[in-house]
Amino acid sequence: MRDEVGMNRYESVTHMLRAEPKVWLVTGCAGFIGSNLLEALLRLDQRVVGLDNFSTGKQCNLDEVQSLVTAGQWQRFRFVEGDICELITCHEVCAGVDYILHEAALGSVPRSIADPIASNASNVAGFLNMLVAARDAGVARFVYAASSSTYGDHPALPKVEDAIGKPLSPYAVTKYVNELYADVFARTYGLAAIGLRYFNVFGPRQDPEGAYAAVIPCWIRALIKGDTVHINGNGETSRDFCFVENVVQMNLLAATTTESTALNQVYNTAVNARTSLNELYVMLRNRLLPHYPQLAGCTPVYREFRAGDVLHSQADISKAAVLLGYQPSHTIDAGLDAALEWYMAHL
Repeated sequence: MRDEVGMNRYESVTHMLRAEPKVWLVTGCAGFIGSNLLEALLRLDQRVVGLDNFSTGKQCNLDEVQSLVTAGQWQRFRFVEGDICELITCHEVCAGVDYILHEAALGSVPRSIADPIASNASNVAGFLNMLVAARDAGVARFVYAASSSTYGDHPALPKVEDAIGKPLSPYAVTKYVNELYADVFARTYGLAAIGLRYFNVFGPRQDPEGAYAAVIPCWIRALIKGDTVHINGNGETSRDFCFVENVVQMNLLAATTTESTALNQVYNTAVNARTSLNELYVMLRNRLLPHYPQLAGCTPVYREFRAGDVLHSQADISKAAVLLGYQPSHTIDAGLDAALEWYMAHL
């Protein structure tokens, strides 16, 4: 749980925002993380511009956010359907904005292996468009979704921001290029940018459908519906699973920090813990068992390790703690407990 210092830092940010509302742009606002950021900002009575092309985002996510905020808060939201690959659209949505939270991207390692050109178009060319538009609009802060995939084949654990290996997928390449471009724009144009290397984020509104679904909603859906749960490899692959409220905290801390040494940096966004896929399966099954007794005898089916994946992932979060005041509010257990009702209702 958050310690007193971390709690005070994050609470002071939320209090400040309520007292002095700002204008935010959330790209990819109809997606999983984007819609959670949108919800948090509207609950804080912020004005928000949202951009999404619905390539992976969903209208139902926006509808759910609308149902969870007041009518007055929803009126502070302006949605633009458009694509970051169109520079004119990027300029339009950046005009008059204080802070940008850039979430729009084509995620998924397997997706990038299947179609590297599409991943590059969105994650590199689209990202560059957003940097140019942010620079031209004179925004105060550009916070963007980086990725733990940037660590590539570097074997050390936990992962420390300044020690990375060679990328293992086209997706990893695109996310590393984002960091390089952001650094160049900071040095060349003075754009204040912060990258957040997300580690296996989970929570409400995460899509369980399709070939590129994340493991937690995919497995919960399979368990509820009585389908087979497949584990890639022997199940000892491990990840640092991060509940989405931790990600919201990091975005708000990064966007509003007044510490000059905290700017133009990348930060791990996780909880500094490792959970194997075998352990995750038991955690999910045990939580669902009281509601679905038929799961008592269920076991997963193992198959080949998936190309492009790393074996183990765990984040050192000390840099974010020191420079941003970050302490995760949810462990994986607390996050699963908090999200279980939503999962059962929607999956």
